[in-house]
Amino acid sequence: MLNFYKTVDNRIIRIDAPETGCWICAISPSEAEIAYLTGDLGIEPDFVRAALDEEESSRIESEEGQTLVIVDYPVADQQDDENKTILYTTMPMGIIMTRDYVLTVCLRENLLISEMAEGRVKGLQTSLKTRFLLLTLLRIAARFLQYLKQIDKISSMTETRLHQSMRNKELIQLLGLEKSLVFFSTSLKSDEITLEKILRGRIIKLYEEDEDLLEDVLIEVKQAIEMCNIYSNILSGTMDAFASVISNNLNIVMKVLTAITIVMAIPNMVFSFFGMNVVDLPLPYSWFPIALSLGLCGIAALILWKKNMFR
Repeated sequence: MLNFYKTVDNRIIRIDAPETGCWICAISPSEAEIAYLTGDLGIEPDFVRAALDEEESSRIESEEGQTLVIVDYPVADQQDDENKTILYTTMPMGIIMTRDYVLTVCLRENLLISEMAEGRVKGLQTSLKTRFLLLTLLRIAARFLQYLKQIDKISSMTETRLHQSMRNKELIQLLGLEKSLVFFSTSLKSDEITLEKILRGRIIKLYEEDEDLLEDVLIEVKQAIEMCNIYSNILSGTMDAFASVISNNLNIVMKVLTAITIVMAIPNMVFSFFGMNVVDLPLPYSWFPIALSLGLCGIAALILWKKNMFR
């Protein structure tokens, strides 16, 4: 899908055809649309293909007057399982700057593109390509921070539920959050390397205002990396702690069952002894095995209770 936008009177409006200084938004483009971008508009084919590669890592590259910047942006996907858990992942997005256009290429619709198209990003000018790039990067960094706060909130709620009942559902959800933090950490570190390359100013010419904005983006990304590491360490420690708690609870259950088994085995031994075909047994009365069994069970239970076998 191809859409064309342009800033007119400080407002983002949608236009029917590409113009000089416009923004071209390509979301999962078809082969015909890719051919239009590479053939009619002269976009480098390798740049478009690289931006559509789901496994492409963050990087910056320049060739024949065109510059490609690939960054990872966060995505929140709701799973189709019965728990409706949310898995946070990252997807690559390519930003291609040419002499006349700025082009964004991504595999799927996302909130970032929607906010930009609806004019909710302050100061966005499609004709100022470098500033467009930096504002997009700043928005991506802010989205990472927002999702990290959501992950922290979900993990705290899940931990509270785990205190009340030990179920696999909560542990699986914590495992999914830990996996999301690994995705975020990997993507943020590669984005940081790309931003530092841009900051050097060798590939993209930066003005003083652009440098200030880029430094703000770097600060946001570094903060997101630090938060990601902190939350990951906390989650890892929480998972280990609850694994130990569950193992300890199992040991307690096994201890109680063992104590009950010992007590219940005593009547079986007594009645088996008196049920044998043996003459001259002491006190051959029906009430005596019962009384003996109850007495021995009481003594065994008292001894086990003092040794904390029932707690």
